[in-house]
Amino acid sequence: MDYRLLMDSSETLRNKCGGCYRQFNKKEHLVEHMRISYHSVHEPTCGICNKHCRSFDSLREHLIGPLPKQECKNIFSIRGCRFCLTILESPNARRIHQERCQLSNVTSGLMIRMAALGLRNNSTIDYTSSRSPRVVALSCKMVGGGSDGSLDLCARVCITDESENVVFHTYVKPTIPVTNYRYEMTGIRPENLRDAMRLKHAQRKVQEFLCNGEPMWKIRPRNGKARILVGHGLDNHLDSLQLEYSSSMIRDTAEYPPLMKSSKLSNSLKYLTQAYLGYDIHVGIQDPYEDCVATMRLYTRMRYQKHRAEAYPLASDTQNHNNFAAWRQNELERMSPEELLDLSRSDYYCWCLDSVA
Repeated sequence: MDYRLLMDSSETLRNKCGGCYRQFNKKEHLVEHMRISYHSVHEPTCGICNKHCRSFDSLREHLIGPLPKQECKNIFSIRGCRFCLTILESPNARRIHQERCQLSNVTSGLMIRMAALGLRNNSTIDYTSSRSPRVVALSCKMVGGGSDGSLDLCARVCITDESENVVFHTYVKPTIPVTNYRYEMTGIRPENLRDAMRLKHAQRKVQEFLCNGEPMWKIRPRNGKARILVGHGLDNHLDSLQLEYSSSMIRDTAEYPPLMKSSKLSNSLKYLTQAYLGYDIHVGIQDPYEDCVATMRLYTRMRYQKHRAEAYPLASDTQNHNNFAAWRQNELERMSPEELLDLSRSDYYCWCLDSVA
């Protein structure tokens, strides 16, 4: 009796996913799980038990959520950084690390620069002052159009580089009448738009800067001249500018899987900034410069995540739709969970790959 129980227990352990630790009654069920789970080295991983999570939100729940893994929670409460979720060697190392990891101590300079930005227009793009940045952040502020003021119209656009310098900033004159300036949120008044740059002119300047001399149809994700574009909810911002840009060059903090909710829905930029950078934004009137800085800081933090290179191509690679396709079912069922995990790959492009591009 005891022997059968032991055999059942060991069989269950053999069918335990090497990534998320989910258990299956049969090996073929585990194989099917691995076909669709896309576990990879790029997933956020618990620094204590090494469990793979689909997002940092899921990892946060695993460590400090309503129903955390108790052993991990106990260690994290002593040695874990609540911003990047890293486990440090000691409580003192954690204290030193967290002081650097939290960016609230640099927000005073940010507020001064934001105040200065509100007083001037930088409507010409200076390519030399920012030393031709490879990565830029963009944000727009919208006013309302249409009979009920619900139609988003771009009225202000800002671009910054990785050093948080303003590359381009201007008010934009919408192509249709404004029916709601949304002043409490945007701070925009009619006089700001009276002599503002026309939408087509702003669109052309932004597009020329992003493409950086490359035709749109020739933009390459690596080793090209076009710039990587960072932002939050960039589809909406680009639509408001009536501008198209290559999806391979876009890094959107609203759609990056590790920064999304466990339910695969987007987190707000306000939440992401507070949770991962340690300071508050959108307190009072919202400034596009503030959004550019926040998204660039989030991108930089994600880009410098330490991951080892995957042994197989990305699942998003159109040349390789499924890493398991070339393997027969019986061969897969003979593999250990660890071997199946090594075979699996990510279904998204991990931003840490930008640092080696």
